Amino acid sequence: MKAIILNEPGAPSNLVTSEVSAPSIKSDEVLIQVKAISINPVDAKTRSGKGLYGRLKDINPLILGWDVSGIVIESNSGLFKKGDEVFGMINFPGHGKAYAEYVAAPASHLAKKPKNITHNEAAGATLAALTAWQVLITNAKVKKGDRVLIHAASGGVGHFAVQIAKNLGAYVIGTSSAENKDFVLSLGADEHIDYKAQAFEKAVKNIDFVLDTIGGENIDRSLEVIVKGGTLISLPTGLNEAVTEKAKAKNVNGYFILVQSNGEDMQAIADLLEKNTIKSHISKTFSFNQMPEAHMQIESGRTVGKVVVELD
Repeated sequence: MKAIILNEPGAPSNLVTSEVSAPSIKSDEVLIQVKAISINPVDAKTRSGKGLYGRLKDINPLILGWDVSGIVIESNSGLFKKGDEVFGMINFPGHGKAYAEYVAAPASHLAKKPKNITHNEAAGATLAALTAWQVLITNAKVKKGDRVLIHAASGGVGHFAVQIAKNLGAYVIGTSSAENKDFVLSLGADEHIDYKAQAFEKAVKNIDFVLDTIGGENIDRSLEVIVKGGTLISLPTGLNEAVTEKAKAKNVNGYFILVQSNGEDMQAIADLLEKNTIKSHISKTFSFNQMPEAHMQIESGRTVGKVVVELD
């Protein structure tokens, strides 16, 4: 089968298409014929030698990727049978091996793909949607009436977070550039802040929960708008000790989370997709042999929604 191998960290051109043996499956795993792969910032960071590269660097061959949608062609699990269409985030934060024509996946990391969405849309609703779900539901426990501020609301995680928070009954404020204002509001956001035109900490207050997808000084600035007892979750950098102390001083819960593969959470997302409660916005689609271009797109920092690689 064809797979995309990373022999050494570096530029997108280091992603090389190779012929490798198709994987065999263990107990409670399924073999998926991959139809679509979602690309995330962590993919590009890992490829460059950051992200999860330190955990994976001794693996040979190293096949990146975690987000897939496809068809089960072999099953050692009672959860899925041959012919089922499934999607999920596989083995994160371990070795997902998703950049391939066939992927062996734990059945417990998957859900059935809703019939009303495409494989591209399903692949897009994996790591990003799971992150938003686990942040809002599992960790922050956002509830009806909460005031929620979502940074980079037009991005992969952000655009799912807006939709999920709104479905929970929260009052949602999203930041993005002015050109993505209409998109953010179309997701259900109650307010939009153009981060280039105004300092968000001067535009909002009394926020119960902030989802920070940017890091750096954004963390400190976000602490200024959160109510006592509120929560800040940061995704890209975590909270350094100084910021953690600042959060405590303001009686704010501040911490970092890393999304985990979880089939039950995937099923919850599948239910929302099936009801059209949330939608996966795919802004760019690439072919399998365009994987380096897909990485360059995600590294631009200007992707609205998701980037997907589709296979024939």
